[in-house]
Amino acid sequence: MKKQEKTQKTKERIIDAALKEFGSKSYDAASVNSICEIGKISKGLIYHNFKGKDELYLLCVKACYDEMTEALKAQPFEIQSAKDGLKNFLMIRQRFFQDNPHYANIFFNTVLQPPKHLIHELAKLRNGFDEYFSEYYLALLDYLTLREGITKEIALEYFLGVSEMFNNYFQKKSEQKGDYREFVDDHEGKLSTIFDIILYGLAKESTKKNGEN
Repeated sequence: MKKQEKTQKTKERIIDAALKEFGSKSYDAASVNSICEIGKISKGLIYHNFKGKDELYLLCVKACYDEMTEALKAQPFEIQSAKDGLKNFLMIRQRFFQDNPHYANIFFNTVLQPPKHLIHELAKLRNGFDEYFSEYYLALLDYLTLREGITKEIALEYFLGVSEMFNNYFQKKSEQKGDYREFVDDHEGKLSTIFDIILYGLAKESTKKNGEN
């Protein structure tokens, strides 16, 4: 085996071990020592190929977002309505997490418990996913009649702002003592409702009064 191929296989073993470590723990709880144990790799070999814990974590996060985005893009969405389109999107995302539990843990940790010193790097890694979802959201708006004065661009900006506040709310909750999985379940349980409110809070109001046919 050539040296280059051997080095590549070593890197793959390290990243695979890192995915298992970060895929089952928070960033703070994970450690290079555990990655060494999982992959049966020496610490010296890890630091020979990578800078350390931060680089490995960011590579795992990148893999999570890249593969999730590709999984979403691979699904043919036949949108009948904005509500159905959003439901389908969330269903595919949930299926991806069920099939890839390590990525699920990494994703929710970046959303709910991101390491503060890596906030800017994490935001950059989300770019591909955010761009795809923004395009998808704009496509959903074609199935709504927006209020007068509300453009698709304004609607998107509003959506992204509310989504950020929603995630920030759960970040603060997750800093409290409690079961982490309960925070995740609460976040996911309310996500569909929040998205629904954002969509139909922008829809044109009916001129009919309640009770009128």
